[in-house]
Amino acid sequence: MHIEQAAEELGFPVYVVGGYVRDRLLGRPSKDMDIVCVGSGIQLAQRLASKLRPIPRIAVYKRFGTAMLKHKDLEIEFVGARKESYRYDSRKPTVEEGSLEDDQNRRDFTINALAVSLSGNNFGAIIDPFGGLHHLEVKLLKTPLEPGKTFSDDPLRMMRAIRFASQLGFRIEDNTLKAISKYKNRINIISKERISIELEKIILSDNPSLGFKLLFKTGLLQIIFPEMAALQGVDVKNGKAHKDNFYHTLEVLDNLCKNTHNLWLRWSAILHDIAKPPTKRFDPKVGWTFHGHEALGATMVPRIFRRMHLPMDSKMKYVQKLVRLHLRPISLTKENITDSAIRRLLYEAGDDIDDLMMLCEADITSKNPSKVKRYLENYEMVRSKLKEVEASDHLRNWQPPISGEVIMETFALKPCREVGLIKTAIREAILDGIIPNDYDAAYAYMQEKAKEILA
Repeated sequence: MHIEQAAEELGFPVYVVGGYVRDRLLGRPSKDMDIVCVGSGIQLAQRLASKLRPIPRIAVYKRFGTAMLKHKDLEIEFVGARKESYRYDSRKPTVEEGSLEDDQNRRDFTINALAVSLSGNNFGAIIDPFGGLHHLEVKLLKTPLEPGKTFSDDPLRMMRAIRFASQLGFRIEDNTLKAISKYKNRINIISKERISIELEKIILSDNPSLGFKLLFKTGLLQIIFPEMAALQGVDVKNGKAHKDNFYHTLEVLDNLCKNTHNLWLRWSAILHDIAKPPTKRFDPKVGWTFHGHEALGATMVPRIFRRMHLPMDSKMKYVQKLVRLHLRPISLTKENITDSAIRRLLYEAGDDIDDLMMLCEADITSKNPSKVKRYLENYEMVRSKLKEVEASDHLRNWQPPISGEVIMETFALKPCREVGLIKTAIREAILDGIIPNDYDAAYAYMQEKAKEILA
């Protein structure tokens, strides 16, 4: 690339800094590159763009003194070296021109403060003022400056520390971890959107349970996601205890992560037992119960998504559906499976039936190998029955053959309760196998039910 040449023409010392350096040293792919020059980042981006073919479009952010362009698979951001100062009530800094040293001081972690020179006289030299290379080797996350200052200045860095620990499998240095606990309430000045973006990256990491345990240990989880924190703990009464639903949820999440990178399916694992605390009751005969936690959990999903500024569209409805249905396949393994029960599950789950079964299998967290084997065999039986019924009845994303419009037209009705009753009766008759899933049989059944309902 021509960065070195462009910088030399402008007389700017230039460096690649931060995540790109870290990821290259770790052998991880990276699509973002941060270029820092002692001069104008915007000028450097413009000079470089003039040398590339085709000439790329540059996005310029004058207010921040930065510019961005895309070249091949790389998104490159250019900025002049700067130093920052913060107000207590904001993570948006006051910025002024500075040296490379000033720029490295403002970085969040030592492993992100590494710089590689792209200037001719010391091209390729690594500038490492805080021991970042050693910390990469020993897998340690540590702030360049005193951690209290780093986190108080920009509290989102607390979430980033936990995110990097989860993504990279690094340990957070003791004083750095203590500072997260101490300054946890500063997270309240961060927007819900920014918090959710970091949380999403933790959820999508290979080991999200590590991130959630750190969020809980530092007290951040209790602030940003109190419903999940409330799952932690075990009550004992008359010698009977229930499992710790927080750690169970994390096991389910990790189990699921072995098979899918679907963010919203992972959210379903996080939320599948979210209503266990409010539904917890003690029955002297059977011990602890959580009756109705799936239904209450489904009603909690939109509230949680709205508060966390997560999408309120089909993604939320998908999570809500899986939370509501997550006990249904389990109940099918405990009884003689009827075609009717299978039809109902297919009708309600639709195209999400395979994801639902994946969630249910991940929900097996028993430490008893013979139990696990038995549960998995039961689910295999349910899967087999689902395929069999689907092949004959085609109920995935099914709509009953008789619509409300047909009912109103046939009996000269306006929209009313009776239309709904007739339509429901037809649907139930098909799902129960009383009539076949075709128009003529449904039409005849409609005539029959209408005599009772409209009499």
